[in-house]
Amino acid sequence: MSRGSWSRREVLRSAGVVGAGMAVGAKSRALGAAPATAGRLRFAVQTPPQHVSYGELARAWRDADRFGFEAAFVFDHFMPIFSDPNGPCFEGWTLLAALASQTERLRLGVLVTGNTYRHPALLAKCAVTVDHATGGRLVLGIGAGWFEREHTAYGLPFYTTAERARRLGEAVEVLKALFTRERTTYAGKYYTLTDAPFEPKSLQKPHPPILVGGMGPKLVQPVAARHAQIWHFFVRDGDVAAVQRLCTNFDALCQRVGRDPAEVAKSTSLRPEELRRPAGEVRDRIRALADAGVSYFILQLAPPFEGDLMRRFASEVIPAVTRSA
Repeated sequence: MSRGSWSRREVLRSAGVVGAGMAVGAKSRALGAAPATAGRLRFAVQTPPQHVSYGELARAWRDADRFGFEAAFVFDHFMPIFSDPNGPCFEGWTLLAALASQTERLRLGVLVTGNTYRHPALLAKCAVTVDHATGGRLVLGIGAGWFEREHTAYGLPFYTTAERARRLGEAVEVLKALFTRERTTYAGKYYTLTDAPFEPKSLQKPHPPILVGGMGPKLVQPVAARHAQIWHFFVRDGDVAAVQRLCTNFDALCQRVGRDPAEVAKSTSLRPEELRRPAGEVRDRIRALADAGVSYFILQLAPPFEGDLMRRFASEVIPAVTRSA
């Protein structure tokens, strides 16, 4: 590992909550589409915009669109993570708008937006702009924020784990209010809006599908249970029994807050080392996770974003597991 970099374990220790995300659908289904729900298996890709050129990112998104994936995502960091922090890293939302122009049918989003980086009113404006620019293909991913070193480097307030989670809860309330009300007045502990106008509204009604990423059982998961159409989580080492427990507990949480668990799709990531296994092993892995409760899978790709890997997954894995689901 190069000087100035850090391990995944070190980063996860500093995180507090872990955010990630996933998206679904296609351009033809975007306008007026029902919220994303649990059910059929769906597949997306994530292309971390670090240590890579814009041209490589654009090529990967065109490949994902061509191979039939349902969604593609960038991440939301200002410096590389899990690698040398001194290398190149593009900003997520401006990159998302640019990459969207390279596609025709993919849903797309930021997996996930760090709530600590932007006021929710600013994020709402970013989101509605991308929603219109893509004909209603946005999935709005958001998490509490976790990368302390990044906050320190750029002078961003970091807060405690609990405060970041509570800020996330208020931020999602603000987002939904702006998307659905003519004017919004909101007086929270962390955010205040006064008679705030918000036009245009999103093309997707009542708002783009909201994806909440994070694992915190006391504060973050309740936000997802109350507000999200997609909940994204990550289980270290991908233990299927642990995934099943998480999904079962999350379903119970949804019921406690008055949501039908089927209204919230459960999503997780497939890491690069998993994707390079023989196709039969990958299919078995996805079936096991699906039996545990997961219906959304995101291929966590690494530069240079191998087109052959995506093509093989699309042709050798997706048809087989969707037929047997």
